[in-house]
Amino acid sequence: MFYESTRGGLKSVLSAEAIKKGIAPDGGLFVPETNVKLTLSDIEQLSGMSYQERAVYILKLFIDDYSEEEIKDCVYSAYTKSKFGCEEIAPVYKLNENVHILELWHGPTCAFKDMALQILPHFLVKAMNKTGEKNEIVILVATSGDTGKAALEGFKDVDGTRVVVFFPNKGVSEVQRLQMVTQEGKNVHSVAVEGNFDDAQSGVKTIFGDDELGSRLNSKGYKFSSANSINWGRLVPQIVYYFSAYADLIKNKEINSGDKINFVVPTGNFGNILAAYYAKEMGLPINKLICASNDNNVLTDFINTGVYDRNREFKKTLSPSMDILISSNLERLLFELTEHDAAPVRRWMEELKTKGVYTVDATIKKAISKLFWAGYTSETETLKTIECVYKEYGYVVDTHTAVGIDVYDKYVISTGDMTKTVIASTASPFKFNDSVVRAIFGEEAAKNKTEFDMLEILAKECGISIPQGLKGLDKKEVLHKSVCSKSDMKSKVEGILGL
Repeated sequence: MFYESTRGGLKSVLSAEAIKKGIAPDGGLFVPETNVKLTLSDIEQLSGMSYQERAVYILKLFIDDYSEEEIKDCVYSAYTKSKFGCEEIAPVYKLNENVHILELWHGPTCAFKDMALQILPHFLVKAMNKTGEKNEIVILVATSGDTGKAALEGFKDVDGTRVVVFFPNKGVSEVQRLQMVTQEGKNVHSVAVEGNFDDAQSGVKTIFGDDELGSRLNSKGYKFSSANSINWGRLVPQIVYYFSAYADLIKNKEINSGDKINFVVPTGNFGNILAAYYAKEMGLPINKLICASNDNNVLTDFINTGVYDRNREFKKTLSPSMDILISSNLERLLFELTEHDAAPVRRWMEELKTKGVYTVDATIKKAISKLFWAGYTSETETLKTIECVYKEYGYVVDTHTAVGIDVYDKYVISTGDMTKTVIASTASPFKFNDSVVRAIFGEEAAKNKTEFDMLEILAKECGISIPQGLKGLDKKEVLHKSVCSKSDMKSKVEGILGL
């Protein structure tokens, strides 16, 4: 399998090279040059497999320059019961006859990013060996909350790598912030940026595109790569859990092989739902992909109108991991829908950069409408959904999953479609305990309480266990205290690397 850039500047790259680079030299994202297809018979086989076996089965179709033994080594090192706390790795919870919840937050940092960032370091180390890379890889990450901790945890003390994470100062939850600033490891750095996630993401992309800096880096024995979902090695493991969810529904006799289902994905950077799109294109029987946004509803407007316009107020919400106005992975979808024509993609991305807005043509708009349905959720609706789900089912969801559930309800009201549906649950409720406690037990329950008091309240009142990764977080030493302006991100990296 070979990969090419969405902007046309690089073709016929093996997966190891694509994973090592992270982003193409022309600023584009790597995508497979050819389609991967599975039959219904292939998908049925998955129902009798463990999560690890399913992962090997899917991944070897995309990264075939890795041997099956190498892929197995990556998979079985990443997806262990000790790291994920359960045999299933990504279990499916039955909420009611029509709705199932795909729990993607059982990993060490309690967010879905672990599903990819526990395996990416293994991919990358093998990629370095396979390509004869002698330089130390510097992983640059922009995070809206969850990717940062997952990258720091995944890459800590991995030989031949360093990790620099930028997160929006005052733009993440206190739990998310403490997870990053208390991170141990000899090769990890966490930096707060005075700005929002889009500022951090744009700053990282600018650093990647700085040829002079890249040259100086190379002369000092370093090379940049990415752990954001712009890296194909981050995105491809996410395809696995959509197949796994479908296989579990067959295994549990919730559906018959070949039955179509919907997936609802709360998303900001479009990577998680893009993985579901690739699963559909591979042959997974998906009826509709439902894109759920919060008040930063740029994706909702784009899917409904064909106009992508980031020229709007950036809102800090109760679901901060989705507080994004520049959805990088949308570029991959556009490249796929133009049948790998880089010219319009380059034009749209340039318009986004210079004007903050672009409009796709009618053909692309129609293709998007056929694949996706989009809606968004207000802050009030998010809290009400958490309360209602707990009261009706005794099930506790975080703010991001609540967005998915509310948008699904709107989808059913709008379309009348009662197809069985799986909602991606992207974070543990304990990561956003302040909002969850207020939603379920009211403002009084949270009065004069810290987020860590509320961990205990949530555990005790709802009868659920605090995840190991969050216990005692407030007692840990703060190891990373750097704060910089968005214009100083480059100099911060230079300082960390001693350039």
